[in-house]
Amino acid sequence: MSKKEFNYDIIIKPILTEKTYMLMSENKYTFEVAKDATKPEIKKAVEDIFNVKVEKVNVMNVKPKPKRLGRFEGKTRSWKKAIVKLAEGYVIKELQGNL
Repeated sequence: MSKKEFNYDIIIKPILTEKTYMLMSENKYTFEVAKDATKPEIKKAVEDIFNVKVEKVNVMNVKPKPKRLGRFEGKTRSWKKAIVKLAEGYVIKELQGNL
């Protein structure tokens, strides 16, 4: 597996909600990451993909929520979320949009 594929296997997608847009003003970006990814792997992947300097990584496991559709019951999927704080002076322009 090449280095590029490995980084894109760790960072699955960015999470873009109202709350994460507010965090972007504090230079924090939120990503869905692989369930088995560690903080150093996430830091290296973000630095390699976006050419930025990462200062801190916070990781949390999102638990599944119960859902019902008529008489059918189930749960949403569980996933892992990472909030990445960039060093001063760095931004990810691809995620900024029209801020």
